[in-house]
Formats: sequence, C-alpha cells, structure tokens
Amino acid sequence: MSKINFTLNGKTVQVDVDGQMPLLWVLRDHLDMTGTKYGCGIGMCGACTVHLNGSATRSCLLPVSAVAGAEIKTIEGLDPTGNHPLQKAWIEHDVPQCGYCQSGQLMSAAALLQENPKPSEEDIEAAMYGNICRCGTYNRIKSAIKTAAESSK
Repeated sequence: MSKINFTLNGKTVQVDVDGQMPLLWVLRDHLDMTGTKYGCGIGMCGACTVHLNGSATRSCLLPVSAVAGAEIKTIEGLDPTGNHPLQKAWIEHDVPQCGYCQSGQLMSAAALLQENPKPSEEDIEAAMYGNICRCGTYNRIKSAIKTAAESSK
C-alpha cells in the first residue's frame, strides 16, 4: 500500500492503495466516482475515459501510481450542473440510449474540443475512434459534438 496524492475534479485527494491498482477502480471503489464505467478492461472500448492533465486517457489500464501529482477529471467534474456545451448538445441530439458508454464518449469529446474548438468531421472521427457505443448512436454523437463546437464560438 502507498499513499498517492492527485487532484480529482479540482480537489486534492489522497488514497492509500496498491500503486498498481488501475485508476478506474480507485475512482469507483475508493472515491465513489461511479460515472466512469468499466467496459472491457483492456482500454479498447472507451467507457473508462477520464482526463489526465487535460488529455483523454483510459483509466482501466492506468496504474494509480502513474497519476501521483496529476490532475484527473471525471464525468462528475465536466460540469456538475449539466451546463457544459457537450452535455446540453447530448440532450438536444438525444444521444444516450442505454447510457453506459456516454461518460467515456463525453470525456473524449471534451478533450477534443479543448484541444481543437473547431474540429472537422475527420477530426471528430479520429478523436472518437475506439469509443464503442453498443447502441450505435455514432451519428448523433458526431452531431452533438458539432453542435457543442458551434455553441462554444
């Protein structure tokens, strides 16, 4: 066990866990941040996506020891009131079906718009590649990202 400090959604936290434990399980089981989902456990589906120092990162593969001193943002920290342009666009475009993948989708999209506020269709597809939606709402996701980009201008 080791004490690891990092910033989570703007607040400093300390956890006393095995440093090899994946960040996903620290978030869910030790810090009650259950918006980040377990999907595949091998970093291929995107359900566990969080921001690590502003970059979209799969938390199921990342040992918590690797985030010591880092800034982590989960879906709970995107905008707790639901007023982030992406959250609004997701509702406007009726994106969620089952909703399981949506936190990972939103976090990937938020990282894209932070890095590239005016993404092309190709930029969106590249940034969202690997985020699996079993309900198949990919076209709605792309439309919502475009709407959020437009509303942020």
